[in-house]
Amino acid sequence: MSRIALLGGGFSTDADGVLDDWVLGHARASRPKVCFVPTASGDAPAYIEKFFDAFPARDCEPSVLPLFRRESSDTALRDVLLAQDVVYVGGGNTANLLAVWRVHGVDRLLREAYAGGTLLCGISAGANCWAEGSHTDSYGPLTHLPDGLGLLPGSVCPHYDSEPGRRSSYRAAVARRALPAGWAVEDGAAALFTDGRLTEAVTRSPGARLYRVRADGEAGAVEEAVPCRLLGG
Repeated sequence: MSRIALLGGGFSTDADGVLDDWVLGHARASRPKVCFVPTASGDAPAYIEKFFDAFPARDCEPSVLPLFRRESSDTALRDVLLAQDVVYVGGGNTANLLAVWRVHGVDRLLREAYAGGTLLCGISAGANCWAEGSHTDSYGPLTHLPDGLGLLPGSVCPHYDSEPGRRSSYRAAVARRALPAGWAVEDGAAALFTDGRLTEAVTRSPGARLYRVRADGEAGAVEEAVPCRLLGG
């Protein structure tokens, strides 16, 4: 069983930790090993500090994988990633993230971890990276990025409700088939995929939603809201 979680929140944006607790609840171990991968932010120290402020209080074993000042050998890097129950990827620049991962072979290791049952998850760029393509501001203006690890079929759009232009730009990219049909995640929502299929959709706030967006065959796009379970409700 291989699983991916797309997060519209978490420790970097939400004080309540509801979505992070939901992720840990899906880990294969009762006290999971959780590795934070902050590549998309350039291994920003403040981002790493936030992770270590949030996760040690939970019943887990937190760690971080820096790549910009890498010290691990290829063998050690593989051992670390394949030992994790959860790999949690942070936000930032999706295009840069993918490029750095490929230079270090992390893309191949994550595929191996995914096949072995490690839960892969992330927010923003950390959600985009798992799909075949995504909607991104990696190049400045909002645009489509027909690139990703391809572990999740289709495309992903984060921040669907919170950033001006996201909704219309993503719908336009799907309508003209610059991106395949995919999943639009509003801030506060999250989705779990098992073997590439949606198996759970949740939200930490009543108004947050997950959408399935696809081309309508007439040069337009349609979005379908997915029923979400309110966490804690």
